[in-house]
Amino acid sequence: MDYVSALLPPVVMAAFFIALVRVIVKTQGGAAKAKEDAAVDAALARAQSGSRTSGAGAPTDA
Repeated sequence: MDYVSALLPPVVMAAFFIALVRVIVKTQGGAAKAKEDAAVDAALARAQSGSRTSGAGAPTDA
């Protein structure tokens, strides 16, 4: 019975991890996906325009 007590914690952790991944995958997309994508695009556009206008001391992506 020692092998059962040794294997139980990893099996339980694996089951919880699989359940977590399934929840994450299921909640991707949906009705709010377009709104979330638009918010991310706007934030990226603000960050890029801010780095272009900040002057010569700004780091570049090149």
